Amino acid sequence: MSMDDLGQQEAAVLAIIRENPFAGQQEIADMLGLARSTVAAHVTQLVQKGYILGRGYVLPEPSRAVAIGGAVFDRKYRAKTTIVLETSNPVDGMRSFGGVARNVAENLALLGTPTSFISILGKDETGSALLAHLRECGIDVSQVIVTPDRPTAEYAAILDPAGDLVIGLADMGIFDLFQPAHLDRVWSHLASASLVFADCNLPAETLGHLVVRRRSARFRLAVDAVSTHKVMRLPQDLSGIDLLFMNLDEANALLDRQGADSLDDAKVAARLLQQKGAREAVVTLGARGMAVAGMGGVQLFSAVKARPLDMTGAGDAMIAGTLHGLMASQDTYAAARTGALLGALTTESAASVHPELSQRFLDAHRHRLTGGKE
Repeated sequence: MSMDDLGQQEAAVLAIIRENPFAGQQEIADMLGLARSTVAAHVTQLVQKGYILGRGYVLPEPSRAVAIGGAVFDRKYRAKTTIVLETSNPVDGMRSFGGVARNVAENLALLGTPTSFISILGKDETGSALLAHLRECGIDVSQVIVTPDRPTAEYAAILDPAGDLVIGLADMGIFDLFQPAHLDRVWSHLASASLVFADCNLPAETLGHLVVRRRSARFRLAVDAVSTHKVMRLPQDLSGIDLLFMNLDEANALLDRQGADSLDDAKVAARLLQQKGAREAVVTLGARGMAVAGMGGVQLFSAVKARPLDMTGAGDAMIAGTLHGLMASQDTYAAARTGALLGALTTESAASVHPELSQRFLDAHRHRLTGGKE
């Protein structure tokens, strides 16, 4: 981890804290020949920059991801016969945990990445069950906000017998309560991460605040659009976003352009997102592949061949696989291919997060990444 943003005195204070996390400020001041107030100021800066985690000088893990955004309780009801309106219909019901950021966090944790999750949940049974499941996955949920003011977010999908969506019902109002002040309260937790992922379930003002504060932080920031409606919550200036994920429709909505439904157009959109300030961008086109705008230009990749059972969660898995690759020091192009593989594997499972997922499972399927570059 680079320490280029530390002054000489800050680096000296940090070295003493690493040697002895229980050193008092006066003790550090005496060792360095500084005033105690100067040491206190340096400690505050070290917290702001993410080198220590506040009181007790707890040092952060060397490589940690934070996912911040949506956590949703999903219900699916698949009709057994043709749906008849205004009466009762027999269905098969399925329940699962969802939300883009929540899915990304679970995928990352199963791949072995130390992961924290930050969101807002209702003070209800659904919220408690969501938290318990995340803890079982080994995810740090210490910064999750629990509120009595709104219920935990829910999404209900009514499907016809073929599995196609008839109507979707979303109760997502709780996310409007996640205000910029919440980000400020957990900032040392974000600042000490090596990578932060946010989804556009967050309110526009909160996303804007995160992007602006990121410009003076050390972590890499990745963001997912979620939908053509929610992508409009992103600020016009995308500077501060290191990696932007969206499909072609979402990219065109944000860019306010009409485009062709093609990989070549995804390539143009990815380049335009960089021109708006995003350092790198991934623009996806489902089973046809993706355009990856990295520091070495825009490259096209075909999708990994799969035998899909259910597309739910595939996009979130693609994001998690990409982020996992980046944290393993892959370049963005190679990381995106890792993401494409994980997305394909997830479509071959009925669950939104593959139940067998692990680093070993992912590695066992790497042979499916033959070629792929267009």
